[in-house]
Order: sequence, then structure tokens, then C-alpha cells
Amino acid sequence: MIAPIPTPDPASDTAPDPAPTSAPTVTPEQIVSGADNVRADIAAKNETIGDILNRMDSWAVAVGNWRISAFDVLFAVMAVLLLVGFAWAATRLTRSALRHLTALDSTQRVLTEKIATIIIWVVTFFMGVDLLGIDLTALTVFSGAFGLAIGFGLQKTFGNLISGIILLMDKSIKPGDVIAVADQSGNHTFGQIRRIGIRAISVVTRDEREYLIPNENLMINQVENWSYSSRNVRIQVNVGVSYDADMELAEKLMLEAAAKARRVLKTPPPTVWMSEYGDSSVNFTIHCWITDPEDGVGNVRSEVLKNLWWLFKEHGIEIPFPQRDINLRDNAQVKALIAALTQRSDDAERDGQ
Repeated sequence: MIAPIPTPDPASDTAPDPAPTSAPTVTPEQIVSGADNVRADIAAKNETIGDILNRMDSWAVAVGNWRISAFDVLFAVMAVLLLVGFAWAATRLTRSALRHLTALDSTQRVLTEKIATIIIWVVTFFMGVDLLGIDLTALTVFSGAFGLAIGFGLQKTFGNLISGIILLMDKSIKPGDVIAVADQSGNHTFGQIRRIGIRAISVVTRDEREYLIPNENLMINQVENWSYSSRNVRIQVNVGVSYDADMELAEKLMLEAAAKARRVLKTPPPTVWMSEYGDSSVNFTIHCWITDPEDGVGNVRSEVLKNLWWLFKEHGIEIPFPQRDINLRDNAQVKALIAALTQRSDDAERDGQ
């Protein structure tokens, strides 16, 4: 018996392998994704402007997996300008508002201004990131090296910023204080602090020279602050009188001259000390106090000395000046020199007659 030939099952046949597919195309991502949203909104409202923006968007370059078009650059520049203008205006308004707050003193006002300025700029930065739709992961490649470079480059800047905030918090240095500063030749003068900036303080001297001193220097170096705990400053005026003068009367006139000066305080009162016996005079020191050192100290000394000049002249007290007596030894050479000079003088008189 012949067995039937089994019919092949079509389902059991192996299906042919599909044709190989091509690798998927990687579309560059927009580094400024916020620009696409704005462009789409404008194109939906105005077709003409939309065509112009689409044409600008077609002018693009690819950097790795990122696509940057001409419209992206234009949008980013306009957004940055608007945000910087917003931050600048907000900072000005904040400063103007703080200056009208009478509850804050000058130090608290400056400190609040600095903190508010930092907050405004930080908020503006994140607003810009959100507005532009920037994916911060695009910057991770450069973040390490860039952050290291910024850290080294701005090390002193951040140090001065923190130092300025600390100075304002402990109120050791504040606007309006009078401090001693050294000029280029090493001579010390004094000046008034006009402002404390992010990087340095501005000190203006009496001759209108402005010194910019880094905040960090004031933290690590010794500072002579004339108005830290008290604005009273003592001024010393040196005076010499003749050995033949009435010392009690001279002291009385010195006190009177100091009391007549307009800026000299009545309390504490001026005092007079005898300092030394000099070569040609008895030397005294007048001590008097002022409470406004920012207006200068040399003009106070000048006024006291002028008052004393007229008082001494009125009461016949002599202000001596150095004198030297020269004694020539009696010898033949000196006698010959004197005789020659006398003869020359006599000859000159006869010629004149």
C-alpha cells in the first residue's frame, strides 16, 4: 500500500528574512529650544513675519548634536539685552527704595543693597535659562574646565565680595568713617570712606584724591579708623615761647586761642602741656578736640596759631627763633683778616665820596 505524500503546511515554512533597514537619522537638537516656541507663535499670527523667521531659522550650523540657527542667535541676544535691562532697572529701584527707609542706618542699607543686588542677578540668570529654553546638559562638557578657570580667575573678586559683606555686618568699616591711608610715597594721610563696592572701598582725602582699597586688604591688615567708636579726634598744636616770658600768662593765652577756634569742642576742654626746654624756647603742646575730622585738621591748627599770634603780640610775649653766636679766637690770622676787611671797607667809602 502506497502511503500518501503529506501536504506541506504553509504555516510551517520559515518566512524569508526581512530586508535590512538603514540606520536611523539623528536629528540635531536645538540648544535654544525657547526660540522655536516663539517662532512658531509668531508664524501662527503673521504669515509674512513667520516666513522671514523660518528663513532665518534655515540658516543654521550643527555643532555635534546641537543645531544653532541665525534666529536662535538673534533671539538669544535680544533676550539677554532685555534681561540685563530688567536686572539693572530692578537694582536701581531697589536702591532707591532702600534709601527712603529711615529704619535702616547707612551700614544696614549698604548691606541690604548688596544682598538684594546678588539675588536680583541670580534670579535674572535663571529667568534667562528658562526663557531661552537652554538645556544645561549641553554645557556639561565644558563645565569642569570652565568652572576651574572661573574659580581661579575670580578668586580675589569673591574674596573681596565676602570681605565687604563681613565688614558691613560687623560695622568695623562703614561709609562716612575717617580712616588713615598710605600714599605711594609711604606717607600716611586720612580720608573719608565714600562707598563700599563689591570689590573695593572708595576713600577720598582732603585734596580730593580718591583711593580704591580692596576689601580684602582691610580684613587682613591693620586699619586706623578715626571714627570707629567715637568721632572725637584730638589735635596737637606745638608752640614755643621765650625763656623770659610769663609762663602762666602764656598758657592762659594758649587756652584762649584754642577756645576761640570755631570747630574746637568745649567739652572736653582744650589743655596745654609743657613738653620740653628747647635750644631757643620753652616748648608747649596745645591739645584740643574736634568731632568732624572729615573736614580736615590742618585748618584747625592754622586757626589756633593765628589766634595765638595776635594774643601774644597784644601781651608782649615773644615767639623766639633760633640764634647762634659765633666767637672768633684772637690770633694773628684772624687779626690780619679783620684788618684787610676794614681796609677794604674804608677804601670803598673813600671811593664813594
